[in-house]
Amino acid sequence: MPEDAPRVAIFGSHPLLSVTIERRGSDEDDVHFHAGGQGVWVARMAAELGAHPLLCSFIGGETGKLLGPLLDELRGELRAAGTTASSGCYVIDRRSGEREMLASEWSDPPSRHEVDDLFSIACAAALESKALVVCGPVPPDALPLELYRNLVANARVNGTIVLVDLSPPRLDSALEGRPSVVKVNDWQLAEYVSGPVSDAGALRAGAERVLEAGAESVLVTRGGDPGLVLRGDDAWELIPPRFEGGAPEGSGDSMVGAMAAALARGLGFEDAVRWGAAAGAANFLRHGLGTGSRDVVGDLFHKVELRRL
Repeated sequence: MPEDAPRVAIFGSHPLLSVTIERRGSDEDDVHFHAGGQGVWVARMAAELGAHPLLCSFIGGETGKLLGPLLDELRGELRAAGTTASSGCYVIDRRSGEREMLASEWSDPPSRHEVDDLFSIACAAALESKALVVCGPVPPDALPLELYRNLVANARVNGTIVLVDLSPPRLDSALEGRPSVVKVNDWQLAEYVSGPVSDAGALRAGAERVLEAGAESVLVTRGGDPGLVLRGDDAWELIPPRFEGGAPEGSGDSMVGAMAAALARGLGFEDAVRWGAAAGAANFLRHGLGTGSRDVVGDLFHKVELRRL
């Protein structure tokens, strides 16, 4: 990774140990061990697109002893806060061609001192970075809600670009800190407005509520269907390349990682959105979680339409 690569801080509080079983041949299995979770997938794509990620995470217990070396293999840096509770893990069976969850164990909530440790680590990382990405915890209620507002506000007041990918009520808290970019999918937006957003008018009205609550811009994704982008008085329809037979897991995280890398590199907002959509499509094709080569993402970039409304 080049020494002058722009830094992207990532608040990915709960990385996970991923165990995946896949079929090899007709009667043998492969078992794979990977670092997983939203922050990991964001970091992986950000690094692929030229950024230097600083992943700020909890790690601890028996699972953490296995997870730590896998996190150290990621490009970038791990800024870890130790916990007495074990990190989370899950086991996926893909031998049928579909993802079947066999078992999962999530981490217990961290102590107040452990939360303070990670919060201070993330604030420091954000201040030495061009951009900060704020991801959700596992389980969802693991952290105090005010942490998201304070983290976003501290980064913004020091000039760091902040992208958030959160569900309510964590999204509500983060919006009080006035983030630069909010990325939500349609069901997260429906949860935020407490109502359906299935038609174009309701979708735009919901996105405008996110702007009114404090976001500078909002990106609403709808799987392979066209999304909506709002920034101030400007609006666009986002049309990604459409594919069949892929896997959506991690596509949104790839999108956010790519956008963060693009903005940290000084690219304009519209180009950053297109890089994000291209990275999400590349992830879908690979059945991967935060994966996709820079060359493929670059090719798909030219197939993304951002149509002004």
